[in-house]
Amino acid sequence: MKTIGIIGGMSWESSAEYYRLLNRYAKARLGGHHNARSLLLTVDFAPIEALQRADDWTALAVLMADAARQLERGGADLVMLATNTMHRVHEAIEAALNVPFLHIADPTGHALRDAGIERVGLLGTRFTMEHTFYTGRLAERFGLETLIPGEAARADVHRIIYDELCHGIVDDASRTIYQRTIDELASRGAQAVILGCTEITLLIKPQDSSLPVFDTTALHAQAAVDWALQA
Repeated sequence: MKTIGIIGGMSWESSAEYYRLLNRYAKARLGGHHNARSLLLTVDFAPIEALQRADDWTALAVLMADAARQLERGGADLVMLATNTMHRVHEAIEAALNVPFLHIADPTGHALRDAGIERVGLLGTRFTMEHTFYTGRLAERFGLETLIPGEAARADVHRIIYDELCHGIVDDASRTIYQRTIDELASRGAQAVILGCTEITLLIKPQDSSLPVFDTTALHAQAAVDWALQA
């Protein structure tokens, strides 16, 4: 099995979920006492979040590229970024590496296309929902039309991620807000919903949604294990 390198810490709550899923999927594939071979580099999220608020994506690209190089020097055969939002700087990460980089949108795009979905709702940080690095990739590579919530709902979804989920707070009232947002996306024609922030899986499970759920965290982790075993 090849070694999976993970850039984590954005937030550490979702990185812990990544670690659990990677090992669970590897054990399911290999059985016995097997687990995934992995390296986890956990960055400090406070300066990352501050640079996001400052809209300094150039500085963020430098930080992410440096983290990727550290993992490659440590022996990673594949690098993945355990956050949707920071994929805005994926090109800088890919340019820094000599090993493959697994983009988080691609496993989700494949799963949606295989399921026959053409129009999908997206929940995530405001950066992921409003910028084109994610929705554009889904359109260009997988022919998907992506719907995002209205302005007020986007603000609520974003606030809950940063003020609650990143701190491990899972609140029933916030779940209701997300469920209402999913229902609104369904009323506009969404056939499924992407949990497009790695923390949302802490709040929304398939049984909580009126639409089929495509969890980027789980799909990303499973694709990494598949690659590590096939490579």
